[in-house]
Amino acid sequence: MKLKQRVVVLVAVLLLLGLAKLLLLDGGEGSAASRRDLRAFRKMEAGLSLSRGARLTHTLQSPWEVAGQWVGPREVYPEETPELAAVLTALGTARVERADVGYKGTQLKALLVLDGGQKVVFKPKRYSRDHMVEGEPYAGYDRHNAEVAAFHLDRILGFRRAPLVVGRFVNLRTEIKPVATDQLLSTFLMQGNNSCFYGKCYYCRESEPACAEGENMEGSLTLWLPDVWPLQKHRHPWGRTYREGKLARWEYDESYCDAVKKMPPYDAGPRLLDVIDTAIFDYLIGNADRHHYESFQDDGGASMLILLDNAKSFGNAALDERSILASLYQCCMVRMSTWNRLNLLRAGALSSAMRQALTFDPINPVLAEPHLAALDRRLSGVIATIRQCVESQGPDNTLIEDRMNLPHS
Repeated sequence: MKLKQRVVVLVAVLLLLGLAKLLLLDGGEGSAASRRDLRAFRKMEAGLSLSRGARLTHTLQSPWEVAGQWVGPREVYPEETPELAAVLTALGTARVERADVGYKGTQLKALLVLDGGQKVVFKPKRYSRDHMVEGEPYAGYDRHNAEVAAFHLDRILGFRRAPLVVGRFVNLRTEIKPVATDQLLSTFLMQGNNSCFYGKCYYCRESEPACAEGENMEGSLTLWLPDVWPLQKHRHPWGRTYREGKLARWEYDESYCDAVKKMPPYDAGPRLLDVIDTAIFDYLIGNADRHHYESFQDDGGASMLILLDNAKSFGNAALDERSILASLYQCCMVRMSTWNRLNLLRAGALSSAMRQALTFDPINPVLAEPHLAALDRRLSGVIATIRQCVESQGPDNTLIEDRMNLPHS
């Protein structure tokens, strides 16, 4: 066989091997890694239905102790959590011991302390479920239901990097005001027959309070991470400028990812892949406001990017803001386990899983139908983007194997 013929045969074999790899990945059952990811997916499916009123099996521990023991450098809760329903039930029903203005930030929230000393962040309802937020993709008030939905999407994707969240109704007169600080009480007012408060934050205004229906206010509660895991704040490398007419470098520099790869902590370890996972997560929920992110302190880039503050999501079901995916299509790399999970959620499986997971929540329906349909549509866009990267860069350069037992391995 002549040299030219040998080269042609070798190229054909390599192409077939690459095609076979893609087919196995799309099927989700071919390689050992794919079979592992399929088993994890089946476990996730089995754990979606969370029964109301579940009890802890470890009766000597409080729900807060149980949840605190789950937290580690690479997860907020483990893959198998038989007590998750019990912890969420406690989060949605425990007595409020203290209420104060929220921690510093731009949006209205309250800091509550539940029975047993557990801190939680309360975000009040500002919009009806079918309200469509117009304007920039990061416009509008925080959406409390978005926090609930984002937590369950984190479960479904297998990331396990979002703090626990549950929807809850609170009576402002009987549950909040008797235990509220003077600072919080000073922001209460009445609008007609409805009790309202406007709190303390950068954008909080007396003219723009959050109001209950009478005394009953709907909101979300986010479980505070244990104090033994202090957080460190980082500027997101693909953050926006929020200035009209001023673009961030990633918005005009096609080689921007090459520069990011040279900067710590993105030059080694899992952080860049975490950023790309987060871009996929944010694109699915429509969150274009990830200007900063948190990790655990002094981690050297090894701990996870924590999916905090997801309330600027599910604002406009008709808008698919592709720029959220910039880190994905500029770096053209993604975890193989993430790719496998996305493929298993095709053909309506994602919205179906979300419906099942959200049925448990006290404020269900959490999402309006257009937002559930948007999840499936956006998922198709993510998969198409990754396939384009595979075609241009090759599967070995695009689909990255998890190393060191990092995320959802």
